[in-house]
Amino acid sequence: MDLTKFEYWFIVGSQDLYGEETLKQVADHARLMADEFNKDPLLPGKIVLKPTALSPSMIRSLFEEANAAPCCAGIITWMHTFSPSKMWIQGLRLNSKPILHLHTQFNRDIPWDSIDMDFMNLNQSAHGDREHGHIYARMRLPRKVVAGFWRDGEVRGSIAVWMRAAAARLEGMNSVVLRLGDNMREVAVTEGDKVEAQVKFGWQVNTWGVGDLAARYARVSNAEAETLAKEYGERYSPAPAANLQAVLEQAKIEIALKQMLEAESAGAFTTTFQDLHGLPQLPGLAVQRLMEQGYGFGGEGDWKQAMLLRAAKVMALGLPGGVSFMEDYTYHFEPGKEAALGAHMLEVCPSIAAGKPRIEVHPLGIGGKAPPARLVFDAAPGPAALVTLIDLGDRFRMIANDIETIPIEHPMPKLPVARALWKPWPNLKSAAESWILAGGTHHAVYATALNAGYFRDWAEMNAIEFVHIGRDTNTERLRDELRWSEAWWSRHGRV
Repeated sequence: MDLTKFEYWFIVGSQDLYGEETLKQVADHARLMADEFNKDPLLPGKIVLKPTALSPSMIRSLFEEANAAPCCAGIITWMHTFSPSKMWIQGLRLNSKPILHLHTQFNRDIPWDSIDMDFMNLNQSAHGDREHGHIYARMRLPRKVVAGFWRDGEVRGSIAVWMRAAAARLEGMNSVVLRLGDNMREVAVTEGDKVEAQVKFGWQVNTWGVGDLAARYARVSNAEAETLAKEYGERYSPAPAANLQAVLEQAKIEIALKQMLEAESAGAFTTTFQDLHGLPQLPGLAVQRLMEQGYGFGGEGDWKQAMLLRAAKVMALGLPGGVSFMEDYTYHFEPGKEAALGAHMLEVCPSIAAGKPRIEVHPLGIGGKAPPARLVFDAAPGPAALVTLIDLGDRFRMIANDIETIPIEHPMPKLPVARALWKPWPNLKSAAESWILAGGTHHAVYATALNAGYFRDWAEMNAIEFVHIGRDTNTERLRDELRWSEAWWSRHGRV
C-alpha cells in the first residue's frame, strides 16, 4: 500500500465576469494553496491543481478527465468567487469521484481599512460556496463539506480524513476478496449479496478451494519456513522449542497464503474452521501476520468484514495505532466497571498490541486439527472505534461504536488468545441495545488508529447507510432514527 500514489484534484470555481486581473489572482491564490497543501505531511497523496473552472464545457471536461484518471481518488472544489452553479450541472451528473466541498477563503481576516468592491468581488467565497453547495443539495449528491480557514489545523485534519477514506475507496475498487471455502454453516451475519458488493464497492468477492492453499502449503520447503520462523523470533517472544513444529506449520501456511493473495491481486481473504482439508492447523499466526502486513481478514467466511478491514488498513497507513478483525465474546457487568471482552479464536492483528506479543501453541477445541500457533497479547488502552458492515437485503449498513479500551487488570491464564477489553460509549447497556437494534454483528473491525469520522466518510462515498453510536446516543431516539431511515433508504438504497 502506498498513499502517495493517489491524486486529489483541486478545482477552483469562478467565471469570466470579473476580468483577467481578478482571474489571475484567483489562479495565483489557488496555486499557492495547492503548494502548501502538498508540503503538509498531514495530507496524504498529491493535490493536483486544475485550471480555474469558468464555463459549463470546461467544467464538464474536468470531470470527464477525473473519471478517466486511474490515480484520481477524489475532487476538492472551492469557489474563490461567485461561480453560477448551473454551469456545474453537466459535470456533476457525470462525476464518479468523491467530492469534498472546501468552504474557505484565501484571506483569513477582513482588511478593515482597505476593503473595497474590488476586494469583495475577488474574495466572495462566503456566497460563492453557498451557490455551489445549493446545486449538490438540489441534485441530491453526496459530498463532504469542510468549512474554515484553509491554513487551520482542524480544517486540514478534516481534509486528511476524507483523503484517506477516498484512497481506501479507490483501492477497494481494484482489489479482490479471496474466500477460502464458504461461510460458516447456518450463520446469517457472514452472508451477503456479493454481486451488490461489487456494484457498490467494486470489490471482487470470489471463492477458491482450500485445496489450492493446501497444495501451495505442501510445496513450501522446510528451509523457507525456518527462515520465516527466525523473523518471528525477532519480532515476537518466541514459543518454547518443544512447539517449534507447530510454529513452522504456521510459517508454511503464511508463505502459501501470501503467494495466493499476490497471485490473485487480493487485498483481503477469509477462512473457516469448517473447511481445512489438507491443512494441519487452522491458520492462526499466519492470519495475524498477514493482517499486520495490511491484508483484510474475516473469520468464518465473513467477507464483508474482510473488505472493511482492508479499507481500514488503507486509511490507517502511517498513523499511530492499529486496526484488526475483532469479535465480541463476553461482558463484565460489575456495577461501575461494565465492559466488553473482545477476542477471536486466533485471528487478532498484533498492530493493536500493548506490548510484545508472545507466540504460544495450545489446543483449539474446534475444527478438529492440531493445536495451532498464535500470537497472544492484550490490546493497548485508549480510544478506539468498533465498526461493522451488514447486508440488510435491500442495502448495506455500517454501524460504528465509539469505545475506550481499558487495561485488563486480571490475568487470564486459561484464555491464551489475543484480547481487548473496552467500555463502549455511552455505556454498555445503551451501546449494546443500540448495536442490536441496528442489526450489528458479532464480527467487527476494531480500530485504534481511526475514529468513526473516517468510516463515515468512507460510507458516504460508497452511498451506504451509516449509524453512529457515541457518547450522546439515546437508544429510544436511535430506534426512531432507524425507522425514519428506512423511509429514506427505501428510495435511495440502491443508487
